[in-house]
Amino acid sequence: MKRLWTPAWIFRHVAMVVLVVGFCALGWWQISRAAAGNTLSWAYAVEWPIFAVFVIFVWWRELRHTLRGEPDPAEPAGATDQSVAPPGTAPATAAAAAGESPSPTTPAVRRPVRVVRATVPAGDGEDADLAEYNRYLTWLNANPGARPGDYPG
Repeated sequence: MKRLWTPAWIFRHVAMVVLVVGFCALGWWQISRAAAGNTLSWAYAVEWPIFAVFVIFVWWRELRHTLRGEPDPAEPAGATDQSVAPPGTAPATAAAAAGESPSPTTPAVRRPVRVVRATVPAGDGEDADLAEYNRYLTWLNANPGARPGDYPG
């Protein structure tokens, strides 16, 4: 529950209350205008409370999302790490011996992609752009780890 009383959450709570009160006040103002004879104000009288309900919905969804992501207080912070280093070895060596990456903060290394030349026979009267696009799709299918920018053609 402490997560809901951080400065960011206090701002969210205050913003939600201000917006809901403001939208309801604007709805009431539109009702008074509609009662005075402004027929367009009836639509706005319905619209402003819908905005207030939407603000409450978004606030509630964010609140539930924050509470759902709260860690179990019985579990210590470092209990999620499964790799244990033998005495006298560096943690990076133990992680590498376990087949894991040494650190979650290590940047990923982009490996070169094996280039496969795809040959798609061009049919009689087939559009050249369509044939090139089909070669591109065939190359992407043959190189599943490739990015579209890796296409050699």
